[in-house]
This record gives sequence, structure tokens and C-alpha cells, in this order.
Amino acid sequence: MQNIRIGLSHNHPCSYLPERQERVAIAMDGDLHTPAQYEMLLANGFRRSGDTIYKPHCDNCQLCQAIRVSITALHLSRSQKRLLNKSNQFRWEVKESLDPDWYPLYKRYINQRHRHGSMYPPNREDFAQFSSCSWLKTVYLHIYKAEQLVAVAVTDLLPQSASAFYTFYDPDEKLSLGTLAVLLQAQYCHQQQKVWLYLGYQIDECPAMNYKTRFQPHQRLVNQRWQG
Repeated sequence: MQNIRIGLSHNHPCSYLPERQERVAIAMDGDLHTPAQYEMLLANGFRRSGDTIYKPHCDNCQLCQAIRVSITALHLSRSQKRLLNKSNQFRWEVKESLDPDWYPLYKRYINQRHRHGSMYPPNREDFAQFSSCSWLKTVYLHIYKAEQLVAVAVTDLLPQSASAFYTFYDPDEKLSLGTLAVLLQAQYCHQQQKVWLYLGYQIDECPAMNYKTRFQPHQRLVNQRWQG
């Protein structure tokens, strides 16, 4: 990868491991803000927040590992197949903008599942700033149950891949909507002939993230090499 200029944030409490401090390296070069360049950065462990491209750069921790799944090689487990079979009561649709009634669902999700996270308290404008990107195509996979919106998966589209950016869903639904959203994003990637679906960072010590490791086979970026 080419040398890039980075800036370092201040240390602050980690969003995933509260006893630790985190900081990030921010890509400063404006010419990196294109789909092709960002796809290269994704393959090197970066992510985005709004228009900002960043990568964990913590002083005493390297537990964050970028994780991705191959669309052509993805092999569903028995439980994932059962989940898809049970999901025939749902329908899904990819749109270029959010449904008008997205915010009450997002608000319930944050209030019930992430009261101690960085997105609390929920705020419509904060989410718009966090999720939108001026130089990237982002789509919104909507999941409905009896025509009621129950989940939204924000998905960034790149030339050869896609990135599962953020998902929120009905916290009272019994089925695993987070897992279902990834399975449906993988289906959409297959339709769009994408090679990879990036799932963000995996932290083995964070139980809430362990669902990502159930998508097999997957690769993790370890010491700047993808291992699977």
C-alpha cells in the first residue's frame, strides 16, 4: 500500500472494552476519498465514519481485527440455513434512502441494546452524519415483517466488494435479525457480483461481536496479512 499521511486522535475509553483506552489513525489525504481508493484501504484494515477514514491505532492493544467473508465461498451453517428458512415471513428490499419511519426503530434499538455505547442517546442528525458519505455509494437494506419495518442494514458499495457498515433492528424480535441482515447482504453481494463482504472489526473478547466468526469461511487481517 502507498504511504499515506495520518493523524492520530486523542485516547478515549474504548467503545467495546470499557477497561481499555482507544485511539484511531485518520487518513488525511483527500484523494483517498474515492470508492476505488477506499476499497484498497478496506483491504488494509481501515473503515469509515461519515466521510472520515480511520483505523484503530491503540497504544497497548491490537485486539481489533478486520474481518471479511468471500461471497463465492460462503458456506452456511445449519443454524444459518434454519434462520433463512424461518425468514420466509420477512421480505427485504435494497433502497438508496431510508424509509420515512426508520427513526422510531433506530431509537428503540439504541435505547434497549446500546445504552452504554457511543450512539446513546439516539439522535437523528448524529446518525445521518455518522452513516452518510459524500464520496461513496451507500444503500439501505430494509427488512419487513407483515409490511412493518423491522431492520435496516446500511451497506457501502465498492467496485469489487461491499462493507456492512451498520445495522439496527427491532430489539424485541425473536429471530436473529443481525445475523439475517448479514446473510441478506451476502445474497445482495452475490446478485451484484461482489467478491468480498467486509464485516468491520472482530474483537474476540467482546461477546457481542462473536456472531461474525460464524460466517465461514472468513478471513482476518493479522499483521497486515489476510488469514483464513
